Amino acid sequence: MNLLLRRPVASAVLALFALVILLNTIVVVPETRQAIITRFGKPIYILNQYRVGLPLGSDGAGLNWRIPFVDNLVWVDKRVLDVDYPCELELVVVDDGSADRTAEVLAGLHDPRLVVHRHAGNRGKGAAIRTAAEQATGDFMIICDADLEYAPEQIPSLLAPVLAGEAEIVYGTRTFGSHTAFSFWYVMGNKGVTLAANVLYNAYISDLETCFKLLPLALYRELDIRSAGFGMEAEITAKLLRRGMRPYEVPISYKARTRADGKKLTWKDGVEALWILIRIRLRPAPPQ
Repeated sequence: MNLLLRRPVASAVLALFALVILLNTIVVVPETRQAIITRFGKPIYILNQYRVGLPLGSDGAGLNWRIPFVDNLVWVDKRVLDVDYPCELELVVVDDGSADRTAEVLAGLHDPRLVVHRHAGNRGKGAAIRTAAEQATGDFMIICDADLEYAPEQIPSLLAPVLAGEAEIVYGTRTFGSHTAFSFWYVMGNKGVTLAANVLYNAYISDLETCFKLLPLALYRELDIRSAGFGMEAEITAKLLRRGMRPYEVPISYKARTRADGKKLTWKDGVEALWILIRIRLRPAPPQ
């Protein structure tokens, strides 16, 4: 003790080092959240794991520990699963050849409502949705991107007209504002493609490119969407409108990412969407 008192600087450094070690050892997991401990890039165990028949928070919530500077903590964002839906839910997740820690998180997440499929390489959004539709077993499907630009909490509002018997196809229509739009040209491109669809198919929809499209699973499979990339949004709408099917629209909020956040849409996707709209319009109408 006397030695420590005679060397206050060394004592302060030692105390600071001990504090850093302590903070990198203790993990506090709230009852409502899950976390995964990874070691050298591999998931070791999940904290607050979901178990059938047990309330969330009874298996690993609270104070936990990890090996400092060796074990990493990955918080699991379960917003889609945490929403209170007015019906049963099956969440089909397709890892489209991601190079980040998505595979680690999915490997440590257990929930009976969750179905996970992985592509060996990146095949595009359309291919990922096609795989998800093949794996799904429910009556209706809705697309939800993992970037959460669209709030999963709004999915029940799209289900409402279906449950009320008012519609079978529902689009979540975005209202773009200065704080939600990626850029002026992004919004104009979206409006231009939507206008083209309305003119070509004599319809009046508000947001062709919206991700939130809810429709019967059997119908989606019947549409046989072939576009591997973002063109699948235009292909879905074009094939629905070509059949004379008009979506019911529900307003939703939207929070666009930036290029720095990983936004991938470019003007080329807009040109592709226009080509898809024209190509499908020129085909003979499918039998009703």
